[in-house]
Amino acid sequence: MKAHYFKHVPFEDLGSIRSWLMKDSYTITCTPFFESADLPVLQEIDLLIVMGGPMSVNDEKIHPWLVPEKKFIRQMIMSGKPVLGICLGAQLIASAMGAKVYPNSMKEIGWFPVYGIPSDDSSVFCFPQSLEAFHWHGETFDLPVGATHIAKSDGCKNQAFQLGRSVIGLQFHLETTPQSARDLVAHCRNELVPAACIQTEKEILSAEAAQYQSINRLMDRILAFLSRNI
Repeated sequence: MKAHYFKHVPFEDLGSIRSWLMKDSYTITCTPFFESADLPVLQEIDLLIVMGGPMSVNDEKIHPWLVPEKKFIRQMIMSGKPVLGICLGAQLIASAMGAKVYPNSMKEIGWFPVYGIPSDDSSVFCFPQSLEAFHWHGETFDLPVGATHIAKSDGCKNQAFQLGRSVIGLQFHLETTPQSARDLVAHCRNELVPAACIQTEKEILSAEAAQYQSINRLMDRILAFLSRNI
């Protein structure tokens, strides 16, 4: 099986997702848009993962590759193959499916609770009632038509959604490892200004190993859920 991921900046990589893919014997390929916008052949990939980045999905004039990227994401979704979007990736899925993406009322940066929204539908992924997740985002989105709202937070209503049986978008970062957290802080510390939902560098990097293990386990569950019909 082949997993392909869209990478928007050098410092936002797969994190814990890579270990899960390797354990399940996936071949891993990548489109690094900051170097090349070459897209894969849709028929040759089994799973698409769309990573984060500091740009907006609305920055098409600044980053013209956003146009073919969103078109490919839509084609992948319409094919029925599994797609996972993280932060910018979730916003790209929303935009590709016709929903609006715009600035949230506040930025969320650091470790803050996310609350699962229960569903009676067994085909919908079940989030924990509450989870301390890692965030780094300033924009939000409307839910795409037909999407199920599956998680929220105090600072951002639309934290996660599921579209059909094989597409999940997450505003927050469950793939974060201690190294990827340090990388984000190193490249984006200018965003760490005092605000209600922005932690300090010290607070972000003082997270214990158990916090990373908890979110990484949930990411493993999501990947297994999306991959069940491959």
